[in-house]
Amino acid sequence: MSQSARDDQDFRTMMGDVRPLPAAANRANPERQVRRPTEAQLARRQSAQAETGEDSFLSDDFVELLPPFDPVEYRREGIQQGVVDRLRHGGYPAQSRLHLLRRPLAECRRVLPSFVHEAYAHDLRSVLIVHGRGREIDSRPNVLRSYLVKWLAQFEEVQAFASAQQADGGLGATWVMLRKSERARADNRERQQKRRG
Repeated sequence: MSQSARDDQDFRTMMGDVRPLPAAANRANPERQVRRPTEAQLARRQSAQAETGEDSFLSDDFVELLPPFDPVEYRREGIQQGVVDRLRHGGYPAQSRLHLLRRPLAECRRVLPSFVHEAYAHDLRSVLIVHGRGREIDSRPNVLRSYLVKWLAQFEEVQAFASAQQADGGLGATWVMLRKSERARADNRERQQKRRG
């Protein structure tokens, strides 16, 4: 008797009187009728999504992972390179900070919009987001850092962002420049008019 035949016989002996499930009880059966969620289940799902922020406009689809030692930089059309350079070098004071280090991606996706919108509502212009990155040369790409780059570009309020200098967190932190609110623009115009006389 060959080894294969002996293994087959041993298997049958161990399985004893085990029989396959009937087709109706087999969960992998493609012909099984799919049950639709009830109204109550749909309402609970919507409530849970609202609480967790799953309705967020920020995409959690595929993102191209950034190498841990590549700096990031972004500016909208009309923003001068000098503004981005000054931002990168910490030329604007951090008016607020958001620490996302070691937080789950879903939580970061939930808190980022409220942070940006609240900073904009309070007329803040420069904020610092600490997200971390790999420490070693051969570290795997930081998923949060990669998503953050994608997410920040989706905000209308964000004019530019750039990786921070070492003193401000290095590649594990990103400076973000927010556009002026209408109220801040009006205040600026008023100050300019007073100065002119």
